[in-house]
Amino acid sequence: MSAPRLSVVVVSWGRPRALARCLTALGQMRSTRFEVIVVADADGLVVARGVPMAERLVLLPQDAANISAARNAGIAAAAGEVVGFIDDDAVPEPGWAEALLASFETSDTAAATGPVIGRNGFSLQWGRMAVDLQGRDRWLAGDEGPGPGEALKLHGTNMAIRREVLTRTGGFDTGFAFYLDETDLALRLAAAGLGLRYMPDAVVHHGFAASARRREDRVPLDLFDIGASSALFLRKHAPEGMEAALAELEAAQRARLLRLARKRKLGPEEMRRLMESLSDGVAEGRTQRSDVPDVPAPGRSFLPMRTAPPPPMRRLDGWLHRAGAARAEAAAQVATGVPAAVLLLEPSPRKHRLGFTEGGWWEQRGGLFGPADRSEPRLRLCYPFERRRREWEGLLRLFDRK
Repeated sequence: MSAPRLSVVVVSWGRPRALARCLTALGQMRSTRFEVIVVADADGLVVARGVPMAERLVLLPQDAANISAARNAGIAAAAGEVVGFIDDDAVPEPGWAEALLASFETSDTAAATGPVIGRNGFSLQWGRMAVDLQGRDRWLAGDEGPGPGEALKLHGTNMAIRREVLTRTGGFDTGFAFYLDETDLALRLAAAGLGLRYMPDAVVHHGFAASARRREDRVPLDLFDIGASSALFLRKHAPEGMEAALAELEAAQRARLLRLARKRKLGPEEMRRLMESLSDGVAEGRTQRSDVPDVPAPGRSFLPMRTAPPPPMRRLDGWLHRAGAARAEAAAQVATGVPAAVLLLEPSPRKHRLGFTEGGWWEQRGGLFGPADRSEPRLRLCYPFERRRREWEGLLRLFDRK
């Protein structure tokens, strides 16, 4: 079996700045076996044409905000043996492509997923999880596998599927404009007896950027699509328990909004409007047409984003109050095609944060005495050189993941 190649599909609607950051990070991956297909609105396509290595991107227009239809367009254009997906508000670690591809070097893998790290850059947002026929997910302990009526949960911002499998089973159901689209696919693959794998080294950092459906602090702006997709999902996978599950959904969303109201992030009128949008969505989903289109054969040649791996990462550090010099040097390195990482400390117990900046480098910042990994002690006394050494060891493990 020849070594598989990865076609990465990035769907973007209304978030051009986030898309630019995602594409910059993709361009720094340590692999020559991936191509990038961008399916975006007009603003997103303009931004994509301005990023480094833009001439190596495959650009497709997205005419409506339907993530399933956009992903299907990306699949149709994919020339790799494996099709991967990442959200525009996420970035991959440098070894993501190769870690995903490693799972497809045996023929029994139909799809793969991996860890998703949250905003602070250290905490696990989503990990190895199972999902059932009502769309409810749960964490899997140790070597535990999904139970009867469950499938391994595919994280939409970090997943890959063998293209030949999609040709046999069909693409994403376009009835799911947003929400539960990848869960529907995971259950369909599992029902067909196909193998789904979790790859712990295939890591993506996810930021939950603002969109038409939520604010940057994750306060919802509209629940219509959650209602519509939930109703369609239950019609397809658990029709006998549909009404009880929809009642649970309404109660869960109401409780969520009440928690936000107690934090003074929502008012009574906003709560009422959001619950009405959920009800309107459910009504729509009760009659929403389900459509799983066929996947055509690729009509183009594979276009690798990189023809050679990037240079070794440049390491820069300093004190946070003098961050300007380190950041300027990082920007200069990135401009010449050299990946960079910056470590910035301050004499405090502040918790650390790690992320990929809009400037194109990884940056970790926090207190000399504060925790990075959230399982560490809240306060630990140490000398600056010891702390720098320890954090660089952790960062190098991150960047060296295969």
